[in-house]
Amino acid sequence: MASKGPQSAATFLLFVNLIMYVAVAAIAGWAINYSIDETPSSLSGLTAPARIFPIYFPIGNLATGFFVIFSLFAGVVGVMTSLRGLHEVMQARPASILSASAFSIITWALTLLAMGLACKEISIGWRPASLRALETLIIILSGTQLFCAAAIHATVPSTLTGSTLIGRV
Repeated sequence: MASKGPQSAATFLLFVNLIMYVAVAAIAGWAINYSIDETPSSLSGLTAPARIFPIYFPIGNLATGFFVIFSLFAGVVGVMTSLRGLHEVMQARPASILSASAFSIITWALTLLAMGLACKEISIGWRPASLRALETLIIILSGTQLFCAAAIHATVPSTLTGSTLIGRV
């Protein structure tokens, strides 16, 4: 029988990532809600190009809008990937593990995109504590999601032993 080490590591990392992605989605959702609420009062003194966008971010700097929106995407996709990944790793079927691995890599790519925007926001300058917390979570998640994808991928050989694949007897 195959070792349960990679499966338990993947389960632990999926659970930790689930908690962190929920926090990312909550903070990014709050930032978008705050920006929607503050947009009418903030746009009164701005010129025409800033009025084109439906949401103006009065907090942070010029990279905040893109960072928050991509963080929300990464957070929502990360929550769904973590929930589905926990379910599929527990089933331990080859097709389930392979789909969890694919979704994990897609989520990692979205998290890396949000991390790049977080780095840009950090390099531009001042931002409030809530955005610094969101940046920190995204940067940490870019590493833990990579380890999670590797741990899920490491469980593939243990699920393939003893199973029959198409073209094999």
